[in-house]
Amino acid sequence: MTRSGISFSRFLSLHQLAVENNPRTGNLGALIKVFLSRTKELKLSAECQNHIFIWQTHNALFIICCLLKVFICQMSEEELQLHFTYEEKSPGNYSSDSEDLLEELLCCLMQLITDIPLLDITYEISVEAISTMVVFLSCQLFHKEVLRQSISHKYLMRGPCLPYTSKLVKTLLYNFIRQEKPPPPGTHVFPQQSDGGGLLYGLASGVARLWTVFTLGGVGSKATASPELSSPLANQSLLLLLVLANLTDASDAPNPYRQAIMSFKNTQDSSPFPSSIPHAFQINFNSLYTALCEQQTSDQATLLLYTLLHQNSNIRTYMLARTDMENLVLPILEILYHVEERNSHHVYMALIILLILTEDDGFNRSIHEVILKNITWYSERVLTEISLGSLLILVVIRTIQYNMTRTRDKYLHTNCLAALANMSAQFRSLHQYAAQRIISLFSLLSKKHNKVLEQATQSLRGSLSSNDVPLPDYAQDLNVIEEVIRMMLEIINSCLTNSLHHNPNLVYALLYKRDLFEQFRTHPSFQDIMQNIDLVITFFSSRLLQAGAELSVERVLEIIKQGVIALPKDRLKKFPELKFKYVEEEQPEEFFIPYVWSLVYNSAVGLYWNPQDIQLFTMDSD
Repeated sequence: MTRSGISFSRFLSLHQLAVENNPRTGNLGALIKVFLSRTKELKLSAECQNHIFIWQTHNALFIICCLLKVFICQMSEEELQLHFTYEEKSPGNYSSDSEDLLEELLCCLMQLITDIPLLDITYEISVEAISTMVVFLSCQLFHKEVLRQSISHKYLMRGPCLPYTSKLVKTLLYNFIRQEKPPPPGTHVFPQQSDGGGLLYGLASGVARLWTVFTLGGVGSKATASPELSSPLANQSLLLLLVLANLTDASDAPNPYRQAIMSFKNTQDSSPFPSSIPHAFQINFNSLYTALCEQQTSDQATLLLYTLLHQNSNIRTYMLARTDMENLVLPILEILYHVEERNSHHVYMALIILLILTEDDGFNRSIHEVILKNITWYSERVLTEISLGSLLILVVIRTIQYNMTRTRDKYLHTNCLAALANMSAQFRSLHQYAAQRIISLFSLLSKKHNKVLEQATQSLRGSLSSNDVPLPDYAQDLNVIEEVIRMMLEIINSCLTNSLHHNPNLVYALLYKRDLFEQFRTHPSFQDIMQNIDLVITFFSSRLLQAGAELSVERVLEIIKQGVIALPKDRLKKFPELKFKYVEEEQPEEFFIPYVWSLVYNSAVGLYWNPQDIQLFTMDSD
């Protein structure tokens, strides 16, 4: 039983009756018209603190949202549209001249979200309006394929809803930035009635309590205890923003919400917007940056950061110019460090963010100038003092090693190595542990190469004695591992060529493990890239030999620093600069739309869909 005395099964059966009877009764349309008429006075009611009026309007919207969810789950968009265009004067006749209540409702919701001031008494109705828009777009959940031609898209991308585009995106962003918590329990939208308040009050309060049960963890809600749920308004706003940003383009026009996200500027930027940019607006970048730094524990916040960095050049330029980039980079590194606790999409987004950042040479230089102390979440080794750049290298290498032993995702490997390659020319004062891990990774790859080579040799011998047994494709495995080894050699070579004098610890690690590189000196795949590495190893080995035996670590480093000055730079062969740029895959919506809706399914406050009804993505067993 719910606290209102209505069983959940009874509540669902009432929804089903509403679906079946609506073509005859037109109750849904009548309720929507009541809601539409009330919203015209909602702003004034908020200013006048009219609790009862706002409470009643909120309850009407809550019922509409519940019914809409059931309707969308059980019927096509075309059938849904008929329910919203029903006219009482012609029972059962759906006239093409009927007013389109669905479009009116959408416009009204957008107006409510953007125009109603956020107060204690309007908090819940603001959340409900955003939730209803999410539900309205949830048709995608019940289709296996990505929707490209949708009635909901048509409403949002043209007609009376279109002028609200920039205002809606701006409001949703500010809701995310402000992270407003719900009002305390003693400040509900309606006062307690000592005399019971009559039949209308009893019914309405039952609905209000039922809403509380559904949205705050009662019957039918998903059990989630994520940090972002401390602000339901911020959480729902972010989810709606991501859904809107990832709508597919119309056949004759691009997605206006994506356009708005791509083009908004800082409030401190006084330059005029080009006339060619539609849906432009301004927002406080400092506040947005702070919120993004603080909220990276959630998938949706990381996805928003990726979206802004990738699509909005104004945001990207602003972030790269910040002098406190550690506030943004450290949470991303922590996501990658705890890779085994994160879903693969979250890890992938965090890694792509790093790749985008490392495309900038200024970023690659500045991260080695930021000194961090006592990184408590890094447990492999106590790091009392380390540069942000060295920590980034450690975490990316750890991610590569985890991927080699667990997921074996070639794409993850490629992006990790691309980020390291982008940084390699600007490696500065590498921490001794970071230098060791670079060489340790090469050692691991070398052992794997030898193992695969041995397996391939044994397989070839076996093929000579038996023609019937199918053989594993070791040639392909060997090709993949050699590509990765070459990439690592190019990263080491890039550092030695461009910043040898800044990295005595890397030279020390090279000399300590110089035997590792012997087998690759004459290998045809690595001969060219080994020239500089071999030269450095030979040059410094000779100087150490001249210095005598049993040298201390400090003495070896001193010899290396002196040798760097003596080594003629023209002896190192120049190679093209390593530069990798993130390029989004073709048809990115095939990845992002299911991902966004999986976040909605798992994170939306008060919205519950039956897992058996979901078609867009495979539900987890738990």
